[in-house]
Amino acid sequence: MQTDPLWYKDAIIYQTHVKSFKDSNADGYGDFRGLIEGLDYIQQLGATCVWLLPFYPSPLRDDGYDISSYESINPTYGTIEDFQSFLDAAHERGLKVITELVINHTSDQHPWFQRARRAPKDSKERAWYVWSDDPNKYQGTRIIFVDTETSNWTWDPIAQQFFWHRFFSHQPDLNFDNPDVLEAVKNVMRFWLKMGVDGLRLDAIPYLIERDGTNCENLPETHEVLKNLRSALDAEYQNRIFLAEANQWPPDVRPYFGDSDECHMAFHFPVMPRMYMALRKEDRTPIVEIMRQTPEIPNDCQWAIFLRNHDELTLEMVTDEERDYMYKEYARDMRMRINVGIRRRLAPLMDNGRRQIEIMNALLMSMPGTPIIYYGDEIGMGDNVYLGDRNGVRTPMQWSTDRNAGFSEADSAALYSPPVVDPPYGFQGINVTAQERTSTSLLRWMRRLIAVRREFKAFGRGTWEPLHPDNRRVLVFLRRYKDELILCVNNLSRFAQYVELDLREFQGMVPVELYSKNGFPPIGELPYLLTMGPHNFLWFRLMPPEQAKQYVGQRS
Repeated sequence: MQTDPLWYKDAIIYQTHVKSFKDSNADGYGDFRGLIEGLDYIQQLGATCVWLLPFYPSPLRDDGYDISSYESINPTYGTIEDFQSFLDAAHERGLKVITELVINHTSDQHPWFQRARRAPKDSKERAWYVWSDDPNKYQGTRIIFVDTETSNWTWDPIAQQFFWHRFFSHQPDLNFDNPDVLEAVKNVMRFWLKMGVDGLRLDAIPYLIERDGTNCENLPETHEVLKNLRSALDAEYQNRIFLAEANQWPPDVRPYFGDSDECHMAFHFPVMPRMYMALRKEDRTPIVEIMRQTPEIPNDCQWAIFLRNHDELTLEMVTDEERDYMYKEYARDMRMRINVGIRRRLAPLMDNGRRQIEIMNALLMSMPGTPIIYYGDEIGMGDNVYLGDRNGVRTPMQWSTDRNAGFSEADSAALYSPPVVDPPYGFQGINVTAQERTSTSLLRWMRRLIAVRREFKAFGRGTWEPLHPDNRRVLVFLRRYKDELILCVNNLSRFAQYVELDLREFQGMVPVELYSKNGFPPIGELPYLLTMGPHNFLWFRLMPPEQAKQYVGQRS
């Protein structure tokens, strides 16, 4: 099958956990067979790629990110044959698949660690992980999980040394100064790519290398490791990608693209909280400012953007003042906070306001980068802040009003997590079946939004050029790509607004609204006046008069 090497630029990624999506064998856990049953739904939504959270054998103390075996499947989710069947079924529908390559750390139950802790000190086997006799080494390194960890070192009574971990104390960090480790990780990569996986999300990659006198993040040696991995990827496989998880400021993330010789994609973490800030402040400044700080990236690279995911809404890449503001506006209840972030889903963050959910998704689909939709957000699922860790945003997919939200036929007590039952987010009211039946539902609206985005390559590949009208409650920008010129106008306010746009550069052109295909008045010398309802948005294609003739005067 021929594939555009830049397929990831036009992708719409749907993120889900195997265990959360659909249970096919009534054991209370989602599995690959259930996921196969749900592929038609994902395709109908308009997604072109599925990103799966870790599905490997694991003690599951960190929802699968604590891996105890890299080259097999957690038996709860199925077999390696089930995974291959899922991969084949996705590819038959034209869906790409991205999986996790968690290379910063393993579980302390992984055979590599068990061997290392029992090997003699300073031996080749011990050197698969990072050890020290002194827990004060690398003192300039911040602790990421401040809620649960007091140090990045943990004493191991078997090894009689401290081991290094940037995350939980049951997740020792691999030692990438050891060439054997790098080769082993390459073999893991090859294993999944050979099966047919289209992309690998590289988890927590800023922390691969440690050096005294540094903060142990974004070190030059880390980039050497990534270049090595990318070189092996390009030499052996075609049209496969790396997606970098680097929760850093944009200038610090830029090196992870390298000269198109490291990662193809990287998450733009800082733009996400600023979308929420801009909406609540009713001011475009937070978005415009962070985009101004975002450097250019190589033409064949791409940002990945999201509103929510399986983790907390991270507030690491904001100022202290901005963090306090976000907590005050979106997480007044302390149970809604974890680490340095907020553990809530999109709909509850928006107080279930339909217009607010719509404008946030419109920003997701029109800002620069490849959008990622977190499972259930397309129907407005809620969360459960009473569950531990980040599990409140990882509850079962709500398919119907049947028992267990149509997710599983198991006894309710056997489910990996209780479904959301309380109004207004309970599955009795919020579910796929109900929204399929209603033409104005959020699900049906999301399908239309995604369909419009997919019509124009400018959204995935075009430039982003902000306009600066006097009314700061309105965010306006252009997206240009080849002959496509798209004007996006977003009212961030809960009240009606007007905005005057200086569009003299496009005098004579006709704005054609993308949803209705209705032509608006041609652009003249005077400022172009638009009036907008609360939390409304408009997408226009600016077209020459002769090309726009067919649209002028049409009724939607």
